[in-house]
Amino acid sequence: MNAKLSLPGSSRLMALLVLMLSMMLSACSTVKMDQIKAKADQTLDTISTKTNIGKNPRDPLEGFNRVMFNFNDNVDQAVLQPVSRVYRDVTPGFVQTGVGNFFSNIGDVWNAVNNLLQGKVGDSASDFMRFALNTTFGLGGFLDIGSPAGLTKHKEDFGQTLGRWGVPSGPYLVLPVFGSSTLRDTVALPVDMKADLWSYKEPLYIRNTGTVIRLVDKRASVLDAGSLIEEAALDKYVFIRDAYLQRRAGQINPEQD
Repeated sequence: MNAKLSLPGSSRLMALLVLMLSMMLSACSTVKMDQIKAKADQTLDTISTKTNIGKNPRDPLEGFNRVMFNFNDNVDQAVLQPVSRVYRDVTPGFVQTGVGNFFSNIGDVWNAVNNLLQGKVGDSASDFMRFALNTTFGLGGFLDIGSPAGLTKHKEDFGQTLGRWGVPSGPYLVLPVFGSSTLRDTVALPVDMKADLWSYKEPLYIRNTGTVIRLVDKRASVLDAGSLIEEAALDKYVFIRDAYLQRRAGQINPEQD
């Protein structure tokens, strides 16, 4: 009879013990999760300090830029890299060199104009002479006759011209497909595209085909460099951003490079 009377009390005691044990486990779990979160935050802070993520005044749009960078990187890995590898592996080296020379020769006209706008008259004259020489005696530009003749190759665009005129670069910006840029270079991009002689090539299918070949050839020429970046960079985005900004600053003010 006494055993029957004590059963409800034992049940209540057991329920209380289970409740206390559950509360203790919950508290331990909460403490453990807090510790994990604190450790993760500390790790992120350490990475942020070392890579300057989110703290670079030249990159206030980093959130957007990283999303666009990842988009471009996915397109590159899924499409451009495989196509460029096939192009590099199956196309004879002299053909690749000729393709690069041809489009580079077309660009010398705009290089010359920008050098003239920047007040570099000597470089502008050299660019015009390169274009004339390579177009006339270099089979339309497929052969680079100008470099052995001592006519140095220059690479100038309207963004550099604006920079030489004193226009500040503005924040770093990653454009879809085009990649790294700045606000100033983005504003200048439509002018550069309009000044590209190949953009006026007719008929349209030849222009489009040449544009694709030009893009693939350019990507194929830097395949090895891309592999080195993948292996060496702690943060690929930061590495490319800082390299681009440093290079652009050197192009606009070479005396300060």
